[in-house]
Amino acid sequence: MTNGKKPVIGITMGDPAGIGPEITLKALLKPETFEFCKPIVIGDLRILERTAKKLDLEVSICRIHSISEACCKAGAVDVIDLENIDLSSFEFGKASVQGGKASIEYIKRAVSLALHGHIDAVATCPINKQAIRMAGSQHIGHTEMLGALCGVKDPLVMFWVRGVKIFFLTRHIPLAEAIRAVKKKRIVEAVTRIVSEMRRIGFEDPLIAVASLNPHASDGGLIGNEEEKEIIPAVEELKSRGFRVVGPVPADSVFHQAFEGRYDAILSLYHDQGHIAAKTVDFYGTVSVTLGLPFIRTSVDHGTAYDIVGKGIANSKSLEKAIELAAYLHSRLQSY
Repeated sequence: MTNGKKPVIGITMGDPAGIGPEITLKALLKPETFEFCKPIVIGDLRILERTAKKLDLEVSICRIHSISEACCKAGAVDVIDLENIDLSSFEFGKASVQGGKASIEYIKRAVSLALHGHIDAVATCPINKQAIRMAGSQHIGHTEMLGALCGVKDPLVMFWVRGVKIFFLTRHIPLAEAIRAVKKKRIVEAVTRIVSEMRRIGFEDPLIAVASLNPHASDGGLIGNEEEKEIIPAVEELKSRGFRVVGPVPADSVFHQAFEGRYDAILSLYHDQGHIAAKTVDFYGTVSVTLGLPFIRTSVDHGTAYDIVGKGIANSKSLEKAIELAAYLHSRLQSY
């Protein structure tokens, strides 16, 4: 760990027009957040001050220029202030070029700090895809942007919810394309990467369950043929290579079984298959993790929620969990 004791977690404020500033302040008002890490916010000090004032939050917000200046105690927010918002023209609760540009700059600074060893891991607040596109980003979201900044072609996304790990064969593509992407080669490559990354964070010999695509895992070919043509051959090849893998396991059962402790991780075949399962079990407790980067990155698994900005009702639990998990996974990474 960078400081020799508690890891330093960089928290990007996310889209300044969204609920990121609010949940950041609320998370850092919790004494327990400081028990396992030193949190540093990368954002805009005046946005945070305005949010605290509007929501009547008693918090001390301090501008710092280096990690060594941080006081790191509950009720105090140490901010690396990028000063990139013009409050005279800025609108809360709305996608904008200014908000998108600021979001991107927070991410870039966090990556730079992590790559240079100034922070140990990164926990991110939500950005808005429309806003970053308006600002000129060629990336659809956080994961793709982080990969480009770190020189990693295809970072691996993992959901962590109540200890269950969910990975994705496909993510941000139309469902029709996702179905066509269920191929033996792709499944073999995905599970191989999953096992490698799980070992990197200290899970030495994980048991991976591959979810089915069709109802009842196709009932022996009665309901579709992707299981027989692609998934079963992939599982058999993985077994022949020495991996502990089972499947296809019917998607209406595999997540429940994982929460009972049967599997160490699940390969979900498409975006909503895994998202629905995780968020139904624990919406605010689900944390998105990016693996394959030179550092651990975690994130809330919800959006900017423009519709509730400034109302004081945003739930900070997901960010609190993301910060805690970043510290935990960093410690596993270091000890492995």
